[in-house]
Amino acid sequence: MNMERTPHPSLGLWLGFLGVVIFSLTLPMTRLATGSALDPQLSGWFIAMGRAAVAGGLSAVWLLAVRAPLPAREDWRLIGWTALGAVFGFPLFTSLAMRHVESVHASVMLGILPLSTAAIAARVHRQRPSLGFWLCASAGSALVVVFALLRSGASGLSLHWADLLLLAGMGWAALSYVSGARLSARMPAEQVICWALVLSLPLSLPAAVWSSPDSPIRWSAWCGFAYVSVFSMWIGFFAWYRGLAWGGTVRVSQIQQLQPFLSMLISVPLLGEQLDVLTLGFSVAVMATVALGKKMPIHQESNATN
Repeated sequence: MNMERTPHPSLGLWLGFLGVVIFSLTLPMTRLATGSALDPQLSGWFIAMGRAAVAGGLSAVWLLAVRAPLPAREDWRLIGWTALGAVFGFPLFTSLAMRHVESVHASVMLGILPLSTAAIAARVHRQRPSLGFWLCASAGSALVVVFALLRSGASGLSLHWADLLLLAGMGWAALSYVSGARLSARMPAEQVICWALVLSLPLSLPAAVWSSPDSPIRWSAWCGFAYVSVFSMWIGFFAWYRGLAWGGTVRVSQIQQLQPFLSMLISVPLLGEQLDVLTLGFSVAVMATVALGKKMPIHQESNATN
């Protein structure tokens, strides 16, 4: 079935922003679900596999309800890459890490995600972002890194093993965003994540049952798990993949530079973390680089193919 290819760049940017708002709760909610090393709740394995199983079940029901056709044979490879990154890689690495780092600490690591996504997308789609675009993207990422160093204070931004897990998670997320955006250009965006989740069910469901908790868990932890299962793992991708497809992966991905700061704002009431002038100042600066980068040209190579 052929998809409408009329571009909607402005709407794509707004949908991308909606997806970022939904995703910005992922790390705080995951922290709420895992608890801390001193007060553990749900395990990282269960959160990652359980959220995939819940969202996979919802996806199966939704695909049947809308009578979605099976993807074309050539699309299954990209669906597999999307599943590896969005269903397994990012959720598993971040869930395992979140018990050992605070939400604010993990949020600043997200600063590398937009640039990683843009770099992968530019190579895959044979696009040539202008020098001005790369300067804006690099400046935004650099601001996030500087913010992390300043906020770390006397303890410094040590490379804990949990930081390595977070970095790995960001890499898998970037790959899944690019593959999902390519699929969204020729099939409904909401079906992209649904097929990836359904494809993953034979692994995610048994793994969720195997890692299910055998001791009482606080209701707040279950609330965090419910959010990452329904919103982070499912509904958020409906808006995000459509936004990437309509607005352009390289450009829309830069909106995600706002996600660390949105996560920090949410962490204040949810986890009791502090919001200071430094955070607000860097948030405004990063938003300025995103706004400027949105206006920079992105060129398509003449020999590029869809």
